[in-house]
Amino acid sequence: QVQLVESGGGLVQAGGSLRLACAASGRSFSTFSSYVMGWFRQAPGLERVFVARISRGGTVTTHADSVKGRFTISRDNAKSTVYLQMNSLKPEDTAVYYCARAKKGSTSMLSPLDYDYWGQGTQVTVSS
Repeated sequence: QVQLVESGGGLVQAGGSLRLACAASGRSFSTFSSYVMGWFRQAPGLERVFVARISRGGTVTTHADSVKGRFTISRDNAKSTVYLQMNSLKPEDTAVYYCARAKKGSTSMLSPLDYDYWGQGTQVTVSS
């Protein structure tokens, strides 16, 4: 089994910051460092959309245009944890944020269909 547990969400004023964490565990996830990891978000009534992804070693990252320059994905393979640092938050960033493990062999890794395991999500609410 694979478990992904997000934490760090909450209520913050516009312009503020939050740091999300996603801890991975499970017998089938013993090699955390061999998987690309990603963050997605889903606002009420909307589809789940890509936010950021990070390579296995953490050296290559991709961020959605909507968060580029404000959000930063990172990982600590020794702790089997992936992070999302969110700065200059805007009300439109309000959503449930999910971390996910990419399927091996996936190419773009920009679609939820490229990921096979998901956390339960953590709510981020940005007030104006």
